[in-house]
Amino acid sequence: MRLSEFLRPELIKVRLEAKDKWDCIAQLIDLAVAAKELKPETRDKVLEIVYDRERSMSTGMERGIAIPHASTHLVDSIVGAIGISRSGIPFDSLDGQPAQLVVLLVIPKDKFQQHVRTLAGIARLFKHDFMTTALRDAKSPEEAMDIIRNEERKDLFTT
Repeated sequence: MRLSEFLRPELIKVRLEAKDKWDCIAQLIDLAVAAKELKPETRDKVLEIVYDRERSMSTGMERGIAIPHASTHLVDSIVGAIGISRSGIPFDSLDGQPAQLVVLLVIPKDKFQQHVRTLAGIARLFKHDFMTTALRDAKSPEEAMDIIRNEERKDLFTT
């Protein structure tokens, strides 16, 4: 599944300021609640589920990218949000670098194949330096969304 299928500008924060990965995850979940992708009454439980997943193994990748994610019965479809941090957020990444691009995913528990395909598609998309540099430099959520859509239109990113 492509990012553009479940993201929209209201789910992108281009000037994310977070003291650590826990604060970052909470801010992205709050963004999803504000965009009405998560019900307010599920916020704390979803936060707990994503925190538990993150405690079991860091989702900090390499090259300034982190993909905190978890699956739960509290959502019927994929919920995603992106945070872009100029200074970076400590995320216990594989290469020790702070995360500047953070993609939060909350995926329905019974959609394992969709979960795997979505993570793989995001990983492929974010492997390209042009894409990650352009996103880091995005000045607005709309610009970030345009960058994602333009990259996904290329046949290389069919999932």
